This record gives sequence, structure tokens and C-alpha cells, in this order.
Amino acid sequence: MAKLLVVDDEANIRLLYAQELSDEGYAVVTAASALEAVEKLESDSFDLAVIDIKLKNESGIELLQRIVKERHTLPVILCTAFSCYKDDFSAWLADGYVVKSSDLQELKDEISRVLAKRQKGAFT
Repeated sequence: MAKLLVVDDEANIRLLYAQELSDEGYAVVTAASALEAVEKLESDSFDLAVIDIKLKNESGIELLQRIVKERHTLPVILCTAFSCYKDDFSAWLADGYVVKSSDLQELKDEISRVLAKRQKGAFT
């Protein structure tokens, strides 16, 4: 069972993602901030992180950069309500980019794609 870290400052989004992704068979841990995410990354291991770009007073892109620097084998999917960040070269560090939607199928498909790529050894 793959273990996912979902980072989003909106409690309802965290709850929705945790429920939907758990139903898909993933173990899901959530974090409400970049600081909480870093604490969880230091105390546990994950197979993939899903990060919102706009956190309350923090940047999901800065969290992405920290993960790439310190945990380069951990794949990251950016999940945001804004499609404009897709052209930001800092976002290109992510392994996936999904625009938030009430239909989570695109996110689920992207998680499956990135985890399959990881299993093939693309992140080692």
C-alpha cells in the first residue's frame, strides 16, 4: 500500500482527499502547512506527496524545492486551483501537476502514473 502525504491548508480538501484516496487503497497522511509537512517528512516515510501551491502564509513551490533538495527520491504532484503556475519553471520540478476539480479522477490518475513511474525506478 503506497503512503501519500497530502498538504493543503483547507481542512475540507484534506478531508476529501484523505477519504477518496483511502478508498483507492492508499494510506493517507495530511498536513495543513509546509511546516507540518516537513515535520511529518522527518518522522515518517512516504511514497508520494500531493502539495497545494498556495498555502496560507507559505508557498507550496518552496516546499517542493525543499523536498527536491532534501528528499530527491520522493515524487511530488502539485495540486492547485490555478493553472497559471504550470508555466512557472519552479513548478517543473514536480513530477505531476493537477488543477483542482470536484472530480478527483485526474488526481487519482496522476497519482497512479507517478507511482508506476517510481516503481520502474525512475526516482532512484
